[in-house]
Amino acid sequence: MRAPILMFALALAPLSAQLSAPSRAEIEAMERNFDQKLQRFSMDAPVEVLGLTRGLYLQGYGAAFTAEVNLVQTPGVSPFRPTLSKDDIARVRAAKMRRLPEIKNLMRDMLVNSAGSMDRVPMNERLVLGLFLFYNSWEDAAGMPHRITMQAPRRGLLDVATNRQPRAALESLIQVREE
Repeated sequence: MRAPILMFALALAPLSAQLSAPSRAEIEAMERNFDQKLQRFSMDAPVEVLGLTRGLYLQGYGAAFTAEVNLVQTPGVSPFRPTLSKDDIARVRAAKMRRLPEIKNLMRDMLVNSAGSMDRVPMNERLVLGLFLFYNSWEDAAGMPHRITMQAPRRGLLDVATNRQPRAALESLIQVREE
């Protein structure tokens, strides 16, 4: 009689491990992964990672990660260059405008890739990635977002990652908010 009960308990053991929340070590591994992807985004025109990625797990909702970046490295104001010309300011704005669609694509890829790594986040919960965008006081940031947040159910992201859904499904799957 004890043998069937023991076998039943052993069969449920992997289920209970799957249902537990991601560990702090798993969240930290994803933080490092996101930081590396942001830092390696472009060797020619790197993104400046100003605030390393921070993540947390919210029971019943999912895992959320945020970071602060400057989309392009910008010239600085110094005693040798106390002001920037209007052309310099316009060039920085144009470079950041070109970079916005690229960073959004990177964020989508990061979400899709994280769906397979965050296996202890339940399928019905969400993965969230938010980027705070930095602007210098001299920049023309009018009409540009200061935050981009993307979120989607883990199940849908995993379906795209495993080719059960086409990549085009991301357009309806991922909710994007720009502020």
